[in-house]
Amino acid sequence: MINARSDYRYWGAMNKKHKPVLGFAAYSGTGKTTLIISLLPILQDKGLNVAMIKHAHHDFDIDMPGKDSYKLRKAGASQVLIASNYRRALITETPEGEEPKLENLISDLDLEQVDLVLVEGFRHLPFPKIELHRPSTEKELIYIDDGNVIAIASDEHISTGNLPLLNLNNPQEIADFIQNWLME
Repeated sequence: MINARSDYRYWGAMNKKHKPVLGFAAYSGTGKTTLIISLLPILQDKGLNVAMIKHAHHDFDIDMPGKDSYKLRKAGASQVLIASNYRRALITETPEGEEPKLENLISDLDLEQVDLVLVEGFRHLPFPKIELHRPSTEKELIYIDDGNVIAIASDEHISTGNLPLLNLNNPQEIADFIQNWLME
């Protein structure tokens, strides 16, 4: 099994701009998105520009029926780039049933603008992750089979082996851990 330190070098070599990639691994319903929403403003206050990649296990659409971008995509455009002076969005159709590759998604980001790439999902890939665990869900701990977990955030005191235990309900503590991890 690959460990998180060697994986960091792997992701750095894969990542043309050598930006740190950190994931959040947990079972559905554990609160990954809720935590990340709380973490982002704290990390921003620490001066970090963070990019986010979220894996969805279902079909989704950011276009709304009736909008020009929706009409263009439905008419056959395989990619539609919507841009204004406030933001831009690239909508790319992918072959049905093909799982996205994390390394391709990272390379799609404007890495010159970010200090850190956070990933929600892709927990089976070998890259550094913080595991979120709620014993009340009665799910197994992920770190036992994943040497890429660098810390565990839980809402209860649990055994974490040699890994740091973070308070899942304290985003500031988790943000401080991330900042220290980045400085290593």
